[in-house]
Order: sequence, then structure tokens, then C-alpha cells
Amino acid sequence: MSKSTGALFSYKEKLKRRHKNYNLDDLDTTFDDSNNKYKKKEQEATQIRKDWCISILLTIWTSYIRLWKLSQPSSVVFDEVHFGGFAAKYINKKFFIDVHPPLAKMMITWAARFAGFNGKFDFKGIGTDYIEPKVPYVPIRAFCAFYGILVIPIAYWTMRACGLSVPTAVLTAVLLCYENGLITNNRLILLDSILLYFTTFTILMWFNFRKHQKDAFSAWWWIWLTLTGAGLGATVSCKWVGLLTIATIGLAVVHELWNIWGDEKVPKCKFIKHFFARSICLIIIPLTIYISSFKAHFDMLPLSGKGDAAMSPEFQTSLKDYKFPQSSQADVVYGSKITMNHMAYRGGYLHSHEHQYPQGSKQQQVTVYSHIDEQNVWIIEKEDTTNFTSLGFVKNGDIIRLVHAKTHRRLHTHDIRPTTNDKKYQYEVSAYGYKGFEGDDNDNWRVEIVSDGSDTFAGDRLRARRSKFRLISTTQNCALFSRKYKLPDWGFGQQEVTCMRDALYARSLWRIETSISDLLPKDTEMIEYESKNFLLKVWELNKVMWRDWPVLRRGISFWTKNNRKIYLLGNPLVFWGSTACVFAYVVLKCILWVLEKRQMRTDYFGGNWPKFDAAAGLLFTSWAMHYFPFNLFGRQLFLHHYMPSLYMATLLIGVFFEMLTHKVPFKIRWALVAIITIVLIYVYQIFLPITYGEPWSTKKCLEATWRPDWDMSCPWYDPKPKKTAASKATDNKPTKTPSFEKQNVAVEIHNIVDIVENQDQIRSPSRINKKASVAKSEISYDKM
Repeated sequence: MSKSTGALFSYKEKLKRRHKNYNLDDLDTTFDDSNNKYKKKEQEATQIRKDWCISILLTIWTSYIRLWKLSQPSSVVFDEVHFGGFAAKYINKKFFIDVHPPLAKMMITWAARFAGFNGKFDFKGIGTDYIEPKVPYVPIRAFCAFYGILVIPIAYWTMRACGLSVPTAVLTAVLLCYENGLITNNRLILLDSILLYFTTFTILMWFNFRKHQKDAFSAWWWIWLTLTGAGLGATVSCKWVGLLTIATIGLAVVHELWNIWGDEKVPKCKFIKHFFARSICLIIIPLTIYISSFKAHFDMLPLSGKGDAAMSPEFQTSLKDYKFPQSSQADVVYGSKITMNHMAYRGGYLHSHEHQYPQGSKQQQVTVYSHIDEQNVWIIEKEDTTNFTSLGFVKNGDIIRLVHAKTHRRLHTHDIRPTTNDKKYQYEVSAYGYKGFEGDDNDNWRVEIVSDGSDTFAGDRLRARRSKFRLISTTQNCALFSRKYKLPDWGFGQQEVTCMRDALYARSLWRIETSISDLLPKDTEMIEYESKNFLLKVWELNKVMWRDWPVLRRGISFWTKNNRKIYLLGNPLVFWGSTACVFAYVVLKCILWVLEKRQMRTDYFGGNWPKFDAAAGLLFTSWAMHYFPFNLFGRQLFLHHYMPSLYMATLLIGVFFEMLTHKVPFKIRWALVAIITIVLIYVYQIFLPITYGEPWSTKKCLEATWRPDWDMSCPWYDPKPKKTAASKATDNKPTKTPSFEKQNVAVEIHNIVDIVENQDQIRSPSRINKKASVAKSEISYDKM
């Protein structure tokens, strides 16, 4: 007998002795009900204590799995190139641009700074050694691994929040614990473990919130709803993949509100209260967290850096030590020395240099270049004269010529196709002529000003930093145009410029950034860029940032060195099992829907189908929302992009296990869990060498290649025998390069190259060694 039960019994006996003349049968009933409530609370408290003990044990065991040989390898692996490099930039306070929101990167930076990292190591390439420069890479990796570890107990608690049994929750957690792909991806200096943690945290908070629907607006109801919103904000602040998590919860909210609206027992005023509660917690709170992360981002990067060129001059003025000219003469007159900025994509200056096109006219190249350079300067001339003794404003409709100040060649177009394509509506743009040459009609351009209304003069005459305008060739009737295309080796990776008929309006807009003329009086109007406020900076940075998984067909080579390899490949048992459960749920849902419409029996799975369907439905929705949108993106996808969907699908395995075993005795259920765990660990150990970078052999590798698509380059593991005279004779014979080696090289190059560094460090011929490799300029860093 428990203490609470004994106390109740004693108190009831005392009342009976005091009130002998009264009938206390009703009192007995009341005490029995109270006793049952106390028993239920005691059982719940006991079960919660057991759940905490189990989750702690799971966490300890997962820590061992995730942290085992964490120092291996002692060199840069895969995207540590990027995210370790970003930590260095944060510590050096130099502004940069990345395609991801800043929260996870800042968290890694805080961990690195706490570990003693000074920011001098630049993470310049895969395989770069950590030991000699004394980089504290182990504690930084441990920080990222910590969030990957927390995913396992979260999975356990999520299953329990769905109302599923302890064996099912343990099985689900163990499946994720021994998933080789998650182990590899979550123990390196990457964003994925932090992203996955916040994603799983959000789903858990939502399931907890759903448990309290009957006591709406209670304290715990508000707590779980608020934490769901906080999780959404943190998720989307790590990567924009978090928008898919927001979409998942959004669909669940719409479904809930629809049911509340259709419930006649719920008054409309209460529905409005439900609506506003969710709006505040699931919209306002996430948005506040997201914007706050950018406030911290800007505070940590106060100095001008290599990301400046992608931002507007107004943005650049908010950075310290920025190199952009603070002021310019407002009026543009004939004879002015100007720089012109392209207004589409990430901008860039109209540029030319003393290098010719390899084909076509073979005249001097004209490009868009993103950095300030002396070869961005042009001189505005009239159509019919090069001598300027009187003041003449450049006006809308004027025919002008642009002379390159450095080489004295004019901006020129003609009926010749560009080197990069043979479209009939596109014409090559070059710099043509020489000093003293009078030029020809192909040098003539008509100014078409587009006023934005911010300057009363900007619609009539050309004004620096105020007028937007197009340049139309008078001979070819085409517009000066640039697109998001980098020229190859001969063009130094700079952005292509052509003249295009019927060009897209936004891609043919230009603006004068600087204008200088000695003809204007000393007191002429000067114009400056005003620094953008915080919200406008957030908006601009976000605009700049925007621009075959389930069957485990192929992995990713993360690192190779000294006959060891880290190859991202999931545990086939988990991947294939989770995918099977996804399809099984769809089939089962369709069958039961048809049976329900035919008014056949509905008490499936012992009447537990509504509970199973509620859990499986949200998990399936989350899987689909995190999977299918990636197929709409026109870019290369990798296995690690599937990890959030894999998590949801693995939880579906737990739901199906519960559905199939809910009538099975607990002992048998635990025995099934043990058998599955043994098989799981066996498969995990087969792929352990490529998970941690351990020694392996060609024989073992070939035995583990269960699919022909798994390009693990097995012959690479065994050292090559020394060559004899006979074998050397065969060296000149052509051999076929394995497709795997090609893929490995492509993947490693892809991961070395950062989109920001590519676009911000595109070389100018006046600054570089002509013999330098330009391979990087043709590779785009395209990640989500």
C-alpha cells in the first residue's frame, strides 16, 4: 500500500468513527474515486521516471557511438571547409555571405572560440592538416556531435508522446543510434546535426502540444505551443530547409483549426482565441528569432570583408573600413569618368581588360566584374565629338559612346554571335578601336532612363546613383545585357556581357555608381549613399542568399587519405525499412479509406487506428514535406539532404512496429526488439570502416558493396604492388577511368569551392598571375 493510499484509508476510518449515525456509502465512493486518481498519478509519475532513466541510458550509449575516435581523421573533412572557414571569418569579424541563415554557424563559432580557436586557420581544402597549426577541432566536432546525440532521446520521447509503448520507443531510438549515415554526418563540423536537432525538437514539442488539446489554454498547453514556435524559429535560422518544417506544422495547424471551426460545441469567440494563440506562437515567435539571429550576425561581422561585392553600396556603407567611394557628383555630363553597375543578380561593374575573345571578332573582352578596379572606368562621349569645352548634361534619349579609360577602346557591338552561344537574338559586345580612332556607328548607344521617382531630375537627365537606365545599340536595336553566367578560363570567371534583342528588363538595367568631371563647378551637388537600417539589411541579405535518396542508391565521399576513407552511406536496414514503411502507410491509408467509405468495420488494430493514424499521418506529412520539395530545386542534391526525411521515416518504423505488436505480450515484444537490434548492430559494423575512417580491405569492401551504385572504390584500399619491367611496359596502354573516381573528384572539388568565394574572388587580369588555375570559377557551391 502506497503512502497516499494509506493516508486516505486512515482519514476515512476517522470520519466513520466520528459520524456513526450517518450513512457514509457515498463517502466510500468519493474516496475510491480519489484513490484511483492518486494511483493513476503515481503510475504516471513512475513511468515518467522510467522514461527519463531509459532516455539517459540511450544518451550515454549514443554518446559512445558518436564520439568514438572523434579525433579521426585529423584533417579537414568534406564541408568542414565551409563551416569551419565561416567560424574563422566570424572570429576575424570580416563580413561574408553564405546561402544559409546564420544561427548554426554562429553556434559553431561560439564553440570554436570557447575551445580556443583564434581564427588564423582558414580550412582551405579537404585533407588540410589540423595538428600542426594546433586547431582545436576535436571540441568543435564534439559540440556538433552533441546535437546529433540529443536526436536519439528526442526520438524516444516523441514515440512516447505519440502514446506508443516503451519497447517501440527504444527500438526507434536504437535504429537512429546505429544509422551509419547519421553517425558520419553528425560528428563533423557541419550544420546538419544542429539543424536536425531543432527539427526533431520542434516535432516533439508539437506532439506534446497535441496531447493537451482537451485542456486548451492551460499552462502546459501554452508552454508546448510556445516551444514549438521557438523550435520553428531556430530551425529556419539554421538553414532554409526549416521552411519545410514550418510547412509541416502549418498543415497540422490548418487541420486543427478546421476541426475546431467545424465543432458546433466550440463558440466562435473561442475559435478566434485559438487562431490568435497559434498566430502569436507559430508566426511571431519564429519570425522574431529569425530576425534576431541576423542582428547577432551583423554585430559579429562589423568589418568589410570579401562578401561586400555582392551587396549594394548602401549596405556596404554600414560596414567599417569599406572601400566604396562615399560620394559622387550627382550630375553626369559629357566627358565624365564613370563606373557603371549592373542592377541584376549581385551587381558588378561594367569592365574590360586587354584580353581578347578566343573566337568571334577576337576583339577586347567586356565583362561584369564584382570588385572595384581601375579597369571599370569609362568616359562618356557624344556621338559626334570627343572634345568637351562646354558643360553638357547627358539626357534621356541621347546617343552616347563609352570609351574605356585604360585602353581607349569604345564599347562596341556588331552582327557577330557571342563566343558562348549562337542565338540569333544575341550579339557580341567588345571594346574596339584605339586612341585617336574616330569610331563607327556600332559604338553608338541610346540612353533610356527609367526613373524610380526618388529624384526630380532622374527621369530627364542621367544622375549618378539615382537614375536607372538601359543602353540600346542604334545599329543592332539590342540592349546591353548581362546574365548569371561565368565565362570559362579565357574570361577569368567573370560575368558575361552581350547585347540582346527583347532582353529581360531587369537584366538590362544599369546605374552610374561614380561620376567625376572637371567641367562641373566645385560647389556642384554631391550625392552619397545612406546606410541601410537593420531591417533593410536583413531583407537585402536574404534576397542575396536565395538565389535518389530513399533507396540509398549512392553515398558521398567525404574524405580519403592514407588508404582510409570516410564515405557517407546510410545503414541499409534503416533506409530500406523506413522507405518500405512510408509506402506501406500510403497503401494502408488508401485501403482503410475505401473500407470506411463502404461503411465496413472501423475498429482496426483493436480500435487503436485513430491513435496510430494521428502519429503516422504527421510523420508521413513531415517526411513528404522534407523530401519532395528538393526535387523541384534545379541543383545537385546529396544524401545528407535526406536526413530530416530519414528521421521521420524511421519514426514510422516505430509506429508500424506498434501496430503489428500491440496485442503481443511485452516479453515477446522486447525479444523482437533485441533481435532487430542485433541485426542492426551487425549491419552497422559491416560499414563501420567508412563511417569512422578506419582501415579496410578490398575484400571486405567488395563484400559490403550490396548495390552496384555504391561507388566505394574498393581496389583503392589495398596497396599497389611494385612495378616490374613487364608491368611498366603496359603503362602506356589506355585505361578507362572508373566512374567512381570521376565522381569522387567532382564531389571533392564541389565541396572545396564556396559560392561566395567564387563570386567574390573572381580574378581580374590586372591582379592575377595568368598561369593560375581558374577551375574554381566554373564550379558553383549549391547547397541548401
